[in-house]
Amino acid sequence: MTLAMNADALAAFLDREFPQVRGDFDIREISNDRLCVALNVADRHLRPGGTVSGPSMFALADVAVYLAVLSRIGPKALAVTTNCSIDFMRKPVAGVPLLAEAKLLKLGRSLAVGDVLMASEGHPEPVARATLTYSIPPER
Repeated sequence: MTLAMNADALAAFLDREFPQVRGDFDIREISNDRLCVALNVADRHLRPGGTVSGPSMFALADVAVYLAVLSRIGPKALAVTTNCSIDFMRKPVAGVPLLAEAKLLKLGRSLAVGDVLMASEGHPEPVARATLTYSIPPER
């Protein structure tokens, strides 16, 4: 399947539809079967103890799968998360971007399921793994 949106189109969509997170995420790589996005970790993403917060890691996983879905179906702002499960495995490194590699496991007409592996840049050990389900709005 060909990509419906490339990295530039996805970044422009994210900036336009979600300006509140502008600058937080960078799309690093995109292909037909995977998408890599980085969370540019800043002080606002840290919790006491100097680690990336769980909500920030959820946001990264959510954005990664959302962009992977949109890369295949096009700019559907109303695609929404219907389920998420995250396994936190180890403490992320605070001073470097957090990377998420998303793969779509299923892309149907009304649901998409994606898997995300997160790791601190420059550190191969995964810090978290997430599985998300998205509801895709019907065509009108």
